[in-house]
Amino acid sequence: MAYLDRLQPLALLVLRIVLGAIMIAHGHHKVFGDLSQHMQTVGRLGFPPWFAYLSAGTEFFGGILLIAGLLTRLVGAAMTFEMTVAVMGIHLKNGLMGNGGYEFPLALATMAFALIFYGGGPLALDAVIWGRGRGKKGR
Repeated sequence: MAYLDRLQPLALLVLRIVLGAIMIAHGHHKVFGDLSQHMQTVGRLGFPPWFAYLSAGTEFFGGILLIAGLLTRLVGAAMTFEMTVAVMGIHLKNGLMGNGGYEFPLALATMAFALIFYGGGPLALDAVIWGRGRGKKGR
């Protein structure tokens, strides 16, 4: 199915847009609202409360960067870390499914993890700025 291979750049674009939009929505109230509750949650997880700024920035500004396809691998790594912490520190005790379960943050972590290895693809600012001249795998 070689014709599907030609659509892989579109798949990466859709992946980036969906993950970016979800993360922007989750980070918006933290960046532009009351960050104090998030700081308390981060503190309960054993991190310094100021890590909440990194977390909120990763969600909101990282989401914007993903949609643009800029610094895709770096943002993917940051989001993978953040969602793994969310799964392990908050949602795991609630089981996979149901109220507070870890299925959603696990799905987000998996999407972000894939972007670490595949990058943003040729339909990303990364490709425009740093070029595509490294071969098919050099996204």
